[in-house]
Amino acid sequence: MTSRILPQFELFMPESISQVVEHLKRYGKKAAVMAGGTDLMVRMKSGFFVEYVVSLKKVKGLDYVDYDETKGLSIGAMATVNQVRDSQYVQDNYPALVQSAYENGTEQTRNVATVVGNILNASPAGDCACAILALGGYVTLQGPNGIRQVDIDDFWINYRETERKTDEIALEVVIPPPRGCVASFMALTRTRKDIAKINAAAAISMKGNLCNKARLALGAVAPTHIRLKKCEALLEGNEITDELIEKIGELVPTEINPINDVRSSAEYRRSVSGVLIKKVIKKALG
Repeated sequence: MTSRILPQFELFMPESISQVVEHLKRYGKKAAVMAGGTDLMVRMKSGFFVEYVVSLKKVKGLDYVDYDETKGLSIGAMATVNQVRDSQYVQDNYPALVQSAYENGTEQTRNVATVVGNILNASPAGDCACAILALGGYVTLQGPNGIRQVDIDDFWINYRETERKTDEIALEVVIPPPRGCVASFMALTRTRKDIAKINAAAAISMKGNLCNKARLALGAVAPTHIRLKKCEALLEGNEITDELIEKIGELVPTEINPINDVRSSAEYRRSVSGVLIKKVIKKALG
């Protein structure tokens, strides 16, 4: 949080999704959608400016955390990080998401911040976003032309850029059923409640002694969260031994493109990335 005051803007408080879309269609790039506002307000105090803010506060029915055996876990646009973290079903079946929620800000922030907002924020350091990339799924968007779904693998285009069009609202994120998948999440920070210097998540499905499918995600090592495709390919179809995990750790730095910033150096991120991935794989396999 900076000491700057908020710039002037016009606030809309629509009561339906159609009204939200109407405002976004009318104002386009001049408008921003606000769910919890924990990121938007900080950014606006730090120089980001829009003329209009469209709040989802009064839109009913967007604060759900639901599970369907076929569809999977659905998290509505207004479901807070603490709602997701405290869901017994999420705790029992999506440990990586729970772990990422614990790392996401302070208790006060988690009472307001939303999981979908963490995805829409498009920061490569987002904790819940990293876990969800490893778990897989899609984001549901609604605009003037109807509803569409965007795979989480394709959702982030660049730093702070997503596939959401300016006249669309993100309704929910859907994560597939666990179906025997084991997963974990870890983050390295400067202090206990800081934004991650680097974070990582692993989701692994086993078939007997062999890895059937693997999704490995890293954050804060590129303009967006990334999957480690070479490392995944090395895991799949093989028995996950200590020797194989060591090979994975050596391969990780070849798949990333970190930078120097206020939280860490590119050199540090490159040196610890392999270690962190090894740890999340071992943690997932438990």
